[in-house]
Amino acid sequence: MTAAARDEAGARVFCAAALTALGGEIARRVGVKAERDAPLARFTTMRVGGVADLLVTAHNAFELRALVRFARARELPLTILGRGSNVVISDRGVRGLLVHVKAEATRLDGERYRAEAGVAMARAATETQRAGLSGLEFGLAIPGTVGGAVWANAGAHGSDVHAVLESADVLLADGSEARLDVADLGLTYRDSRLKHAPDEIVIAATFRLEPADADLIKERLDDIRRWRQAHQPLGLPSAGSTFRNPDEGPAAGERIDAAGLKGFRIGGARVSEKHANFVITEKGATAGDVRRLADHIRATIRGRDGIELRPEIEFVGDWAGWPWPDDSGQGNDSAEPDDTAEGER
Repeated sequence: MTAAARDEAGARVFCAAALTALGGEIARRVGVKAERDAPLARFTTMRVGGVADLLVTAHNAFELRALVRFARARELPLTILGRGSNVVISDRGVRGLLVHVKAEATRLDGERYRAEAGVAMARAATETQRAGLSGLEFGLAIPGTVGGAVWANAGAHGSDVHAVLESADVLLADGSEARLDVADLGLTYRDSRLKHAPDEIVIAATFRLEPADADLIKERLDDIRRWRQAHQPLGLPSAGSTFRNPDEGPAAGERIDAAGLKGFRIGGARVSEKHANFVITEKGATAGDVRRLADHIRATIRGRDGIELRPEIEFVGDWAGWPWPDDSGQGNDSAEPDDTAEGER
């Protein structure tokens, strides 16, 4: 769809009567309920963001396919959301149709593990551990879903999706579905062809794993849990790593720490004192606070180190005209750490 067509479609769904009619049509044709003006902060780990014009939940792969095809047939702006673990949804919300993916069927077939797009990566790690299959242990540290992990080539603890993925079932732009081998997905560091082809949507993925002793795999999972508890601000709202690591030199978190930004805050968003590549939010925070803070971090590192940090999180929804005029009071631009939220953890 062209940009002009997207703008035209977005304008149509602003009409309350049109939203009601579309919701009714979704219920009749797909059999799922659509919610109008649905608050989205509850669906993200950052706990910020506005509302969706229409929100629907896909409980299985059949509903996911049907909802995507429905949106395309009507040229509705379409957003796919899993666990919302690496996104910041705009305070202005999301136009058109947002599909919350809860398709969570899994199947073991010898050394292969097939999971639908809505399966949590942590669940994939524990299910395959119990089956005596090794390779997905890193998934315990990925707070998102299988679909999002394939889309981003998510990774942690020395491994990533590319290392174990065999194929992905993808709904293509023309409405057909294809099983794409890993070589066809263009997986590189935190990237894939899917990031550059928004009309291609992961339905399910198949991983090829290695047999191993289940107890030894469990020990590895326990090690990952302990490391995360020691080094990351678990239990506080965040979207995980804010920036990708640069190709060379110190990691993003090391650079942000060296710049003295731990504890720096803008409004209700601040840099974690525990891990400088995590931005955490407090009650009353806005998505604008988070993005202003991310922009400030990038500008600081650009000036200090001469490199451009690339966001790992995605800014989703209506960000037109950013940066917006700051009419929120923005809060306290102070580098003084605030220990309240850390203590509540």
